Amino acid sequence: MSVLLSDVVSGSAVGLRGRLWRLSASELRAAAIEASAEILRLEAVRVAVVDELSLRPDDQVIASRGVGCWLAANTMLQVRDGKKIAALGAALRPFPAVAARFDVGDCSFEHAVLIVAFCESPPKGMPEEALPRCIDLLLAAASGVEATTTKVRNVIATLERVFESDEIPPAEDVDRNELRIASTLNGRVVVRGDFDALTGEMLLSALSNLTMPTPAPDGTPDTRSAAKRTADGFTELIRRYLDCAKTGADGGQRPHVNVHINARDLAEHRDCAATPAAPDGGAAVSDLDVGHMPWLGPLSVSQTRLLGCDCFLSTVLLDDHGAPLDAKPGKRLVTAEQRVALIARDRGCAFPGCTCVPAWTDAHHIRHWANGGPTVMNNLVLLCRSHHRLMHRKSGFVGKWVIRIGVDNKPWFIPPPSIDPQQHPRPANTTFKT
Repeated sequence: MSVLLSDVVSGSAVGLRGRLWRLSASELRAAAIEASAEILRLEAVRVAVVDELSLRPDDQVIASRGVGCWLAANTMLQVRDGKKIAALGAALRPFPAVAARFDVGDCSFEHAVLIVAFCESPPKGMPEEALPRCIDLLLAAASGVEATTTKVRNVIATLERVFESDEIPPAEDVDRNELRIASTLNGRVVVRGDFDALTGEMLLSALSNLTMPTPAPDGTPDTRSAAKRTADGFTELIRRYLDCAKTGADGGQRPHVNVHINARDLAEHRDCAATPAAPDGGAAVSDLDVGHMPWLGPLSVSQTRLLGCDCFLSTVLLDDHGAPLDAKPGKRLVTAEQRVALIARDRGCAFPGCTCVPAWTDAHHIRHWANGGPTVMNNLVLLCRSHHRLMHRKSGFVGKWVIRIGVDNKPWFIPPPSIDPQQHPRPANTTFKT
């Protein structure tokens, strides 16, 4: 190790960024590994010192209501983190094999916590003499650079299955399953759940293909975070289920997303929105130019128009007071036969440069049906959810791209002048789909 590299690891980070250019790539890698090992060493030192202090507390520790709170009050740690450090030190005392591996830096803080938690509450069917062997297996999974939390948890789960008792393991107890769905003040929805392993496996399997990173056509990596990709995949999973699954009946019809909106509000131009109709001359909530969902309430008119492109349409005639006079049965705007034909023609999202597969597309009306656009092949094009949303509601995007059906009976896209001053028509993106 060069003198400079030694200084990097043992010195201060103040002004360090301005000196790192002197290191080669191999030296930078070595510094990162050495710094990580030093962090593990110091973590073990802190746990040992804090544990010893908890055994011999002085007035300051006693006044702070415990060594964990004292540590948080005198460092930049949060109270919960200080208590975790103190708790691990105490938990390691009865298990010297785990403590020894942690002290030499061959087991991370998080993995040590998992192992001692297993040791403190082993499976009820496990004999006492089996504990040392189980600790060896857990330490093997937790040691080395290839150790992961998933590996450690898998070993714990395996041991729980090996030493089964009459009690259902927590991971298989469906009675503990919970799912909470609540709307927030800003109209969004918060979902929190706790499921058994089998349900979790089904969910992860269903989301697997829907949450993979999707590079752009030019090879640019997917910029979405893992959480965003999971959210997008979950949305797509629900949409596919409601579109295709045998969902049964709910209130006399198959459960789906229902949106109510006045026909005059659904038209593309905003100046035909509902006018105030309240008796006192003020605007009634029901008269505002928004859609309405039975469960979660208002939905913007632009999003309602987006949904209206590919839906079941039911017409309900209302009197002046909003009471229904008549209702016509639902009809699908885009039939199954038309969708098959669209897939054969567009082979997925037709927007130039998009690689989205047909299963992730909507049938978009080139001339919106609320403005008299017919549901015929020459007025339909497949767009993925992202491009469909862009065409309908993206600020600065709506109306800039023009879609036309060419003499070849295929969609062509005319870009705005900001992209192509000559506005040369671009063919639908079908060249890469065979």
